[in-house]
Amino acid sequence: MPYRAPISDYEFLFRNVIGFDQIAATEKFSEASDDVVSAILTEAGKMCEEIMAPLQRPGDLEPARLENGVLRTSPGYGEGWKAIAEGGWIGMSGDPEYGGMGLPMTMTTAVNEMMSAACLSLQLAPLMTQGQIEALEHHASDELKALYLPKMMAGEWSGTMNLTEPQAGSDVGALTSKAEDNGDGTYSVTGQKIYISWGDNDFAENVCHLVLARLPDGVPGTKGISLFLVPKYIPDENGNPGVANDLKVVSLEHKMGLHGSPTCVMQYDGARGWLVGKEHGGMAAMFTMMNNARLGVGGEGVGAAEGAYQHALAYALERKQGKTPSGTIIDHADVRRMLMSMRADVFAARAIMLANAAAIDMAQATGEADWAARAALLTPICKAFGTETGMRVSETGVQVHGGMGFIEETGAAQYYRDVRVTAIYEGTNGIQAMDLVARKMMDGGEAASNLLDEIEDQAEKARATMPELAGPVWEASESLREATEWIVAQSDMNNRFAGASAYLKAFARVLGGHYHLSAALADPDGPRAKLARYYINALLPEHTGLLAQAQNGADDLYALSVEELAV
Repeated sequence: MPYRAPISDYEFLFRNVIGFDQIAATEKFSEASDDVVSAILTEAGKMCEEIMAPLQRPGDLEPARLENGVLRTSPGYGEGWKAIAEGGWIGMSGDPEYGGMGLPMTMTTAVNEMMSAACLSLQLAPLMTQGQIEALEHHASDELKALYLPKMMAGEWSGTMNLTEPQAGSDVGALTSKAEDNGDGTYSVTGQKIYISWGDNDFAENVCHLVLARLPDGVPGTKGISLFLVPKYIPDENGNPGVANDLKVVSLEHKMGLHGSPTCVMQYDGARGWLVGKEHGGMAAMFTMMNNARLGVGGEGVGAAEGAYQHALAYALERKQGKTPSGTIIDHADVRRMLMSMRADVFAARAIMLANAAAIDMAQATGEADWAARAALLTPICKAFGTETGMRVSETGVQVHGGMGFIEETGAAQYYRDVRVTAIYEGTNGIQAMDLVARKMMDGGEAASNLLDEIEDQAEKARATMPELAGPVWEASESLREATEWIVAQSDMNNRFAGASAYLKAFARVLGGHYHLSAALADPDGPRAKLARYYINALLPEHTGLLAQAQNGADDLYALSVEELAV
């Protein structure tokens, strides 16, 4: 499927919306100059356009398969992985000591989004590896880092994470996988894991699994879980893949989409593994990887939305139907509504995603608690709104195609089928919303309040030049502040949880208005101001109804008994 990397959008957002200049001004990221950023994004975009995008449709039509216990990936995926690895795109933000580029996460996030738009099924493989790299950097021993990180950053070895079990989905603490100390610095890991993205492949020399399991003295629940690095092939004395470990792919899941990405049921039968982090400290280590993945999965949603938008736009420019000035459907008002909403939401979700990544970079570069709090606050919003934007935009893309959208040959439906699972990945979007109104509000709403202060300060300053845009953004922010105060005041957590999803969506809507206003201020007479006007007039008002839902409490949800629900 044709794809054009939106390099100019990234560069505009970096310069005018998310404050990338702050990142480049730090000592840690001082080499990330405008020229470097432009060159890297351009090169990554070329790889996505020329190598990854042509793999999108074939991966859907010729899925990964398991033949006599050997996994065969979709045609061309090996070459695609090689291009990703040789370009250095896996280790972009990795520690230079182990072969990484040491670039800001903001840049990695932009590149990952482009790869998601070009071929989401394949992009999952480097994303999982990047998450494992970060977990090992923070929690592994020096010996494990020295052996595994250079090979993973170079793409010689790939990585996965193994959390879910048949009886333990979101309730990770219910897992039954066990680990026993071998007395030689290694452990024997036994258990079954399901839904393991890229649990195996035929292009990396080794596949390295991060596996959650419980030691014999581990207490029930999440506090008794440890994390182990379990490779497909046990490294020999020279660090090369040696004998096969006692693990295997039992089967591949038959999925709605992402057919090119093998989702594996993994069986470990006393497989040899190495402890990552402290005993019983597995969840802390795994959350490092999961938070990385939540940002990445939000970006997958944005990427799928971008791909779906480009696909729908191309169709609308060609499809002749009815009498219009251009002769094509792009001049029908309702088609314009769909395309404008798609583009406006892609911009909003992309800005939230990059602002999230920028806060992570600033927290790492400065060590300041306020930046860490900002990053933590934005992570569930980025993940949930990014993926819901992917679903909404790709579904709208099918509608733009009309009846042809329901026909698989057009490829419109694939974007929706592929992106649908992202709202479930790495903690469902409902869990993200619960996290936002619970854990992220343990500070009494301070981090949220600080962000709302910034939104209102900008809106106040913008009243002088763009009052018709600044006013609605300020008012929406103030309404969100009042709702935040209501949520913080609720001692009954179920009242918070009942409206959590609506609150998160409203927060994202207000953030979208803020970032669109920033864009309009930087391009007052250009297309960005026109797009901002559409978003603020047509989409931002949704926050009103969402905030009403957010503050409705839990009583109405439980008004019907279980028996009455079943009638």
